Amino acid sequence: MSREFPIGLTPPDWLVRNLRPQPAPPVNRPAVARAAVAMSLPLAVGLATGHASYGALASMGALSGVIGDTADAYRMRILNIAIPQLFGALGVTLGSLVYGQGWTAVAAITCVALVSGMISTIGAVASVSGLLLLLNSVIGAGLPLPGAWWLAPALMSGGGLLVLALALLAWPLRSGVPERAAVGRTYRRVAELLAACATDGYEDARYAVTQSLNQSYDLVLARRARHHGRSPELVRLLAQLNAITPVVEAAPAAHQAGRPLPPEVPEAVLHLADAVETGYSGPIGLNIPAPADHTSRAVEQSLRHTAEVVGSRSPDLRTTGVAGSTDDRLGKPAALRVRAAGAARDVVLSGGSWRYGLRLALCIGLAQVLVSTVPVPRSYWVALTITFVLKPDFGSVFSRALLRALGTVAGLVVAAGVLVQVPRGWWDVPVILLLATLIPALTPRGYGYQTAAITPVILLLSDVLNHQGTALLLPRLLDSLMGCAIALVAGYLLWPESWHTRVGDRLANAVSDTARYVESAFRPDTEGAARARMRRRLYRDLSVVRTEFQRALTEPPPTGRRAAAWWPLVVAVERIVDATTAARVHVKHGAEPPSEAEITHIAAQLRELSDGLRRVETLYAVRTDLSGPADSVLEPLRQEVAAARAITSPK
Repeated sequence: MSREFPIGLTPPDWLVRNLRPQPAPPVNRPAVARAAVAMSLPLAVGLATGHASYGALASMGALSGVIGDTADAYRMRILNIAIPQLFGALGVTLGSLVYGQGWTAVAAITCVALVSGMISTIGAVASVSGLLLLLNSVIGAGLPLPGAWWLAPALMSGGGLLVLALALLAWPLRSGVPERAAVGRTYRRVAELLAACATDGYEDARYAVTQSLNQSYDLVLARRARHHGRSPELVRLLAQLNAITPVVEAAPAAHQAGRPLPPEVPEAVLHLADAVETGYSGPIGLNIPAPADHTSRAVEQSLRHTAEVVGSRSPDLRTTGVAGSTDDRLGKPAALRVRAAGAARDVVLSGGSWRYGLRLALCIGLAQVLVSTVPVPRSYWVALTITFVLKPDFGSVFSRALLRALGTVAGLVVAAGVLVQVPRGWWDVPVILLLATLIPALTPRGYGYQTAAITPVILLLSDVLNHQGTALLLPRLLDSLMGCAIALVAGYLLWPESWHTRVGDRLANAVSDTARYVESAFRPDTEGAARARMRRRLYRDLSVVRTEFQRALTEPPPTGRRAAAWWPLVVAVERIVDATTAARVHVKHGAEPPSEAEITHIAAQLRELSDGLRRVETLYAVRTDLSGPADSVLEPLRQEVAAARAITSPK
């Protein structure tokens, strides 16, 4: 929550959160090497053949490939890089067709912005595709491109596909390695979770497990969709992911017990992680102390089951607790044709899709009108800035506008030094090679860092096309500031949903789903597979809610203040799910099952809380005196529900 200061020397919390670099994994050295080669090689070839402008266009296309080179699995790299290149080629073709045509160009780019915004709501690959469609349309409409109409699309797509070719070089030698590594990382996160039981770091560790499970399932299932279940390796990886589920479910019970697990338990999970990563199959011995109570027995039994699945060469999915999981995140997804048709239907019929598209189209249209009526040199930069800032699925518009402005200033300082000190020509090649390495290295640190890395590269490549030198620096800064201003006013302030935390729609849905999970967790007629799928979906949804709230915390007041006030409730709902899972584990291992009246009472309290959240934007008073048998297995759950309801009461 923002603080009030008597003097203006200390920045507010929301600004500090925006400027703080995000924790990033170790630098991806292969991605850095690919970026350096893919962006400098086309420019070198262009200079060697006397067509430097052609090389600059290909390097620009490689830049889009570098930005999309984020997937671990090789098949996902094809989707993440190749498909957006097709949209990018279409975009630059459309833009070049309306270059210099005044209001026709304004109308065309505005329509492209509408389509780009709408398709961005489909998913990650569609989002990057929509981004390149609009970006390249703006470039084609704002720059005189050399050669025939087809040459620029071919060169830019070729640069992006060069990144893909470099990324796929090791595929024959490392096929399946990224998937095994992802599943192994999930096992390691689970080991950290078990080590954190009964400590203050438990909730952070559990969130890390949820994130890792989401990534691993997405990675394995995306590849398995193509194989339709015929690949024994992928079936085995999916079985290993499913087999760790009982261990994850036992962790809340261990945490609830308040006693740390023996160190041999997380060490056993690390041992299993090594087996997963190396592809080992065979007997796996676990050195685990004999269980002393229900909780340790649940952990011990789930670990031994996991060891059997990990050591099996051909595990049966029916034995991993998620049988019958067709068309589900814990099994084979629906066919690509079915998913594509569903995505298209959602885009056309979704109100959110139309709002995102109209917001982006409004801002791009205003920018195009502005630069058409006011003489702005190289005016395409204004629309480019809006495209990056206002991409609706990329997070907070306000934060991105702020970081875009700061990152552009930092990038311009670097570009100014290069343009003043480095002669044009062949010296551009080593400079681009060096600057290109910064893009994949700094992107995980945050959007401002990515902007600071990309800006000098784009400016130097633009200088190869335009030969403006340092004269383009100040106009680029002014263009960026104009684009940020348009995005903030027409894309942020004019839309009420921008400055509301939207607690009612997102958190209320999660609370309602939690009520259904509570009801199903103790029904004898509910299959273990169905219960596991419900829990996984619920944790995935809560992970999305947590991400949205963390984004809202970077907004200025009142949005950031409201998000900070509601944040404890997000954590409380996660604790309710944990308590439900722990109670289920206790019942499974001998505890007295709760009565139907207890279950119904708790579910009703959660639904009442959910209904209240849908109606309000501020805290409201609720009844928190939940009572029940003190010795019931649901007593800890009742306490968590009461705590969650108490959070919503004004202090």
